[in-house]
Amino acid sequence: MTSRLELLATAIAAHPTLPREAVVKEDLLRTGIAFSPAALKLAAQFKKKAYFIFSFDLVPLAEMEKGEHWHAPEELWLEGGGWGFRPTVVSVRLNPASPYRVEAEEGAAVLRVEGEELARVKFPPVPEYYNRALASGKRVIEIAPTIEWGYLIYLTVFRICQYWGDKEECQFCDINENYRQQTRAGRPYTGVKSVEEILEALEIIASTDAASRAYTITGGSITSELKGQTEVEFYSAYAAAIEARFPNRWIGKMVAQALPKALARRYQDAGIKIYHPNYEVWDARLFRQFCPGKERSIGREEWMRRILDAGEIFGPACVIPNFVAGIEMARPDGYERVEDAIRSTAEGLEYFMSRGISPRFTTWCPEPLTTLGRANPEGAPLEYHCRLLETWRDTHARHHLAVPPGYGDPGLGRAVFSVSSFMDVISPAAPPPPALLPASGVPASV
Repeated sequence: MTSRLELLATAIAAHPTLPREAVVKEDLLRTGIAFSPAALKLAAQFKKKAYFIFSFDLVPLAEMEKGEHWHAPEELWLEGGGWGFRPTVVSVRLNPASPYRVEAEEGAAVLRVEGEELARVKFPPVPEYYNRALASGKRVIEIAPTIEWGYLIYLTVFRICQYWGDKEECQFCDINENYRQQTRAGRPYTGVKSVEEILEALEIIASTDAASRAYTITGGSITSELKGQTEVEFYSAYAAAIEARFPNRWIGKMVAQALPKALARRYQDAGIKIYHPNYEVWDARLFRQFCPGKERSIGREEWMRRILDAGEIFGPACVIPNFVAGIEMARPDGYERVEDAIRSTAEGLEYFMSRGISPRFTTWCPEPLTTLGRANPEGAPLEYHCRLLETWRDTHARHHLAVPPGYGDPGLGRAVFSVSSFMDVISPAAPPPPALLPASGVPASV
């Protein structure tokens, strides 16, 4: 059996144009991270994992014998150490059996794999507003947590998806199961957050914070109605209220289903600058297999057309659909060979990037409460993720596309996007993102 250090060495040697920090980051995201008891105790003093939408863990909460889910940090900042890391921010995906382990040494933390030190570890500081509570007693961390080292306020206003059961739910997604396990564990986990409590939380953040630059409004798909509203009515109400109260304070982003042009325009009318109609996987057969509810209600071809149509509303650079990188290789229906999976995904990248739209991706976390996670506990091979980084970077550069807006600064040592490495490897020659906020009165970047 190949050791993890040997796997890393092979991948780094095979992909010399990728920063080794990005290779390690991808392996951390697909494999998860373990913590020693002392490291958990140290991390508990910092910003804790908020479970802002999915579990992003490789074991269920009920199997975390050390209570890791109550103490683990949201993200890690890796720098220096044995491998001389340049600053790299990575999301924490818990896996007590991971070969990657954060340990405490003399009051500080280090990341090790198979005993070898890779990097020193910093935990995210607790923002002042995390200690505040709303009039209802709910804490800001529950209503409006921040990720990406404080850059992004993540507003999951509906924590459940109306695609129910095996014949409807996306097979890689644990939003519904995560809601169930969080509530069973006793975590405060509001199913539907009201517009009023979102505004109250943002009022606190706006009065105390200078790091956040964007917010995301998202939640489960609404296939019929929620509180008497359609999906576009429900989600656009939050955006309209935020922009009315805090005009141009943050870049507004919307993660929702791909809508017909007239309906998508309502998000823009509400003040949203960036639209994320996530397409999840490019391959038509796998889209039907893995996204049965979306295939039934909208259909893959219509979904892709609506993404292009959205470019006419928001501008192509501001339509940034996500895909889940790695599910192309999920057994039993996915591709068996890395080169075939990459060829399929590259086709999708070319389709969109040649039209000015830059998809981004989340590195697949094979959550065990999902159909694909149960069948594929190791996720996709590291080789796939390395090849994808090269393919995304090179396709983006070939089409001379701008840095995707709303993600912070690009490039290794500056990027804060934590659930994949696409911002870490972006070409230094890429044009700057379009300006979506006024030049004055904008809080400083992270």
